[in-house]
Amino acid sequence: MLSTPFTETFGVRHPIVQGGMQWVGTADLVAPVAESGALGMLTALTQPTPEALVKEIARTRERTDQPFGVNLTILPTIDPPPYDEYRQAIIESGITVVETAGSNPGPHLPQFHGAGIKVLHKCTSVRHAVKAQELGVDGISIDGFECAGHPGEDDIPGLVLIAAAADKITIPMVASGGFADGRGLVAALALGADGINMGTRFMCTVESPIHQRVKEAIVAASETDTELIFRPLRNTARVASNSVSREVVDILDRGGAFEDVRELVSGARGRTVFENGDLEAGIWSVGTAQGLIHDIPTVAELVERIVGDAQTLITERLAALIGR
Repeated sequence: MLSTPFTETFGVRHPIVQGGMQWVGTADLVAPVAESGALGMLTALTQPTPEALVKEIARTRERTDQPFGVNLTILPTIDPPPYDEYRQAIIESGITVVETAGSNPGPHLPQFHGAGIKVLHKCTSVRHAVKAQELGVDGISIDGFECAGHPGEDDIPGLVLIAAAADKITIPMVASGGFADGRGLVAALALGADGINMGTRFMCTVESPIHQRVKEAIVAASETDTELIFRPLRNTARVASNSVSREVVDILDRGGAFEDVRELVSGARGRTVFENGDLEAGIWSVGTAQGLIHDIPTVAELVERIVGDAQTLITERLAALIGR
């Protein structure tokens, strides 16, 4: 096993996190991730109500007695979900780890820490990571430009971002964006991280609750088959390249406003992709790591492979380079 400050602090066997993913982070995926020894995250807002989240937590516990967490992404919106109620549902369900993302986690920390919950906060810049550390989070997930979803607006890839963050972060830190195999885990550790956070790679597993055609599309795609939408709106998101995402890019590049693409980017359409396998039904998140994905293993096979390959790289290939 690879023991790091992350595994020791968050109580898991392997320094691997399955990050929160809308429509994907359900018990079907999280339970086998937890069983594998990695840290799985239920996605709170995939569940329509706090009560539904409580049931999904219970459903996960029926399938595993290993630790798992809940992702709570907090975004400023005109009609926000009841974040306080979701937070209370998490606390009352006895969850021990929460992954926060989006806005400042500060307002939620007293309640989470008061309940003995450790908080892993996802950031896309060193300055935000330093701020979260100052606020008192228990760990940082630093998200490079390669990632799916929102990479921030600094456009700093992981090779630089992870090392820059490691120079200033003293609490456990996992690296996110572009990771899919043992080589990536070793690279992250060498850059100063204590583990990796993977989304796209876990999407492409047997247990992942998305349509088989989506998984096969990820295997067939290369690292160049993504689009960066919302760039002119300073709210960049990385999604799969398809007719819908390319149309969104074109409309906004020609001066369009969000209202001109609202229907194209609706969450309901994106959910249809995952449920029905129609790859052109809407936009769906995927990272450049898809260029490193060539199969659809079980979660257990994937985690065992990544950890095993990482250990071999460290003990054999890299060790053999010393003194040559």
